[in-house]
Amino acid sequence: MIRNYFKIAWRYLLKNKGYSFINIGGLAIGMTCFLLIVLFIKNELSFDNYHEKGNNIYRVVHHSSENNLEDRWIWGNAPVGPALKNDFPEVIEKVQFSGRSDVLLSYNQHSFQEGDCFYVDPTVFDVFTWPLLSGNPETALEAPYSVVLTETTAKKYFGNEDPMGKTLDGKGGRARDGKYTVTGVMKDIPGNSHFSFDVLMSMSSFYQTRPNIFGYWGYVDFYTYFLVADNFNQEAFQAKMPDFIKRNWPERSEDHYYDISFEPLSDAYLKSKVARQPGVTGNLSNIYIFAIIGLFILIIASINFMNLSTARSLERAKEVGVRKVIGANKKGLIYQFLGESLIIVLLSAILGLGIAMLCLPYINDITGKQFVSSEIFNSYTLALYIGTALIAGVLAGVYPAFVLSGFNPSSVLKGVFSTSKSGVNLRKGLVVFQFSLSIALIACTIIVYSQLDYMVNKNLGFDREQQLVIDYNWDREVLLNLETIKSEFLSLSGVNSVASSRTVPGGHFPAAGTSMETKEGPMQVFDPFLYEVDVDFIPHYNIEMVAGRAYSRDFPADTISSMVVNEAATRSLGYTNPSEIIGKRFQQWGREGTVIGVVKDFNYVSLHHEVAPLALRLESAGKYLSLQIKSSNLQKTIADIRDKWVVLAPHRPFLYRFLDDSFNTQYEADFKFKELFTIFSFLAILIACLGLLGLTTYSAMQRTKEIGVRKVLGAEVSSIVTLLSKDFIKLVGIAILVATPFSWYAMRKWLNEYAFSIKIDWWVFAMAGSMALGIAIFTMSFYALKAARANPVKSLRTE
Repeated sequence: MIRNYFKIAWRYLLKNKGYSFINIGGLAIGMTCFLLIVLFIKNELSFDNYHEKGNNIYRVVHHSSENNLEDRWIWGNAPVGPALKNDFPEVIEKVQFSGRSDVLLSYNQHSFQEGDCFYVDPTVFDVFTWPLLSGNPETALEAPYSVVLTETTAKKYFGNEDPMGKTLDGKGGRARDGKYTVTGVMKDIPGNSHFSFDVLMSMSSFYQTRPNIFGYWGYVDFYTYFLVADNFNQEAFQAKMPDFIKRNWPERSEDHYYDISFEPLSDAYLKSKVARQPGVTGNLSNIYIFAIIGLFILIIASINFMNLSTARSLERAKEVGVRKVIGANKKGLIYQFLGESLIIVLLSAILGLGIAMLCLPYINDITGKQFVSSEIFNSYTLALYIGTALIAGVLAGVYPAFVLSGFNPSSVLKGVFSTSKSGVNLRKGLVVFQFSLSIALIACTIIVYSQLDYMVNKNLGFDREQQLVIDYNWDREVLLNLETIKSEFLSLSGVNSVASSRTVPGGHFPAAGTSMETKEGPMQVFDPFLYEVDVDFIPHYNIEMVAGRAYSRDFPADTISSMVVNEAATRSLGYTNPSEIIGKRFQQWGREGTVIGVVKDFNYVSLHHEVAPLALRLESAGKYLSLQIKSSNLQKTIADIRDKWVVLAPHRPFLYRFLDDSFNTQYEADFKFKELFTIFSFLAILIACLGLLGLTTYSAMQRTKEIGVRKVLGAEVSSIVTLLSKDFIKLVGIAILVATPFSWYAMRKWLNEYAFSIKIDWWVFAMAGSMALGIAIFTMSFYALKAARANPVKSLRTE
């Protein structure tokens, strides 16, 4: 009997190829999307799980304000680490990383500026699971000027040679230029790590350069992690911190708020809300969004199956009647129709696996991840996929199975059977639900595109167009000849202006412990971010002055006793009018003087964040040269600049980028989200349209004779198309009303993650509804037109 059920199911699928294609194709696309979303979410949730002691690793969060999350940083001072280890037996080990450094490393004829370098304590391999392929993890990073390379980095310099004991010439970074001895080679950092690196250098190298900052609580340049015992109580430990800070930093002034808290390593990637992270962070909201989309797609595909199965119940009615007359019971019929459902789901799941494998390279390009086919066949992923397919098959097949098995044999064999009103209403309700989801996704996609377009094109308050940035990484020879180099570049016809600075908009920058005179008179300590710039920086970037003046060569004292701040800094000190701060006193990093100017707030970081207080300090030293170049004959201008650089700084590679490109890398995760969201939204809408096509087709088949009669009586094609389409168009109209408030609320929550966001206008939902309506009409019109144009003689012969 079971074999007979399968045989009948298979024959039915082959007989109704269009119905089978829509059902299997829709479910296959749904299962593909579900599987790909599972892979993405699983990867996001796996970050840092590979560390053997990961559950016992925490990191320090530094607070410089009680309420403002923007003033909570992972980046902080050095002495907090040793003090925690010395004061508390709960802390088994601590490890500290410097801020990320750019170091020019050379071996023979090979020179590369490594951007992912950290100076780190020798205990790093006791805390983190980063296995060494060569070298002793206990001693590899103890001695000054020792270095551990990742496997890929070692091959880049040494090829197949053994790198152990060899030396690399190092320039730049936080230590003096010198020769670094390779004391270890480690495996490459896994991709699912909250920060990565190519080179680790001994912290003792950094200490030799600036030993004083390692005992200074007010200096920020370190990431602190520590290992705790299994019975660690974070709440109880946190309660000890006020006394700990008073004990270890007694000279801290009363008006300088400082506190620390702790964050588990498991929260570092997805749950951390603090600033100045050592690497990329994920977004938990995006995971929820993709999980919901995956569920939506699966539901839409399952609804298609239910709708088409119940809609075609008339076609199976006589079959059920005959089966019941010859002795089939309801239970057996339910098993048969459920079996048919599971066959369709099984075929869809197999097809979905194949499509997913074909799509992996494309998904890898979009997400920047490296999914491989073996991850699909991972026992956990495969079990989840098969389990979900079976559940979807059962849930989608239960209602049609009970409807079909419940037919009255005497009625259907007399030909008086008709579909129940409740069944029709259920199908209508499911269509509304499908298109509500589809319209919501269209509206959300429009809003996502609008927000990212706004972020890329918003006036940020500085000139970022045609800005070519050369990275010379604090090179001493370049710094000694900086003014000459700037003059030489200005002599090129394609260069309009040149400026040097420690950072550029969108780049890394420090904060500076600063005292500044308030409106009431007393000096107030605060920690503005710091841009160290030359005298040409403000006019070069066309940053607007709202009070006072910019730095000028006409005022030599600017180099030692002047300061320019932004509007946010004046507000944080209580000034309502920027001009009120002009002439007020400041103290910062050994420099005293007065504020001479206030620049208009400009977005020097991404639009995810409010503009924070900023000090622009005049310095002759820097890391970058910014060249504003003409757009005509761009390639020639770049070639001329390169040729000039080779003459002026032959010892350094010509490393350049365009500012607008590098600034937009801050939105890389947003762009990836946009592409994934768009793809999955499109597929959800496609599946909904497949279901609508199937229902329209079947509706037309049911009304074949009616259409023939109407044509004989003179009905026009347009009226017949309207007849077949109007009910579905009404349902789409209801879906628009249902989807609008839901999508508005969801996207309002999403936009709250941006400090600068668009306003959601009514036209977004009008456009989404119009697009859904247009898609629905287009989907239905093909078969409706075909039915309306059919020969009425053939229609009237149809039984």
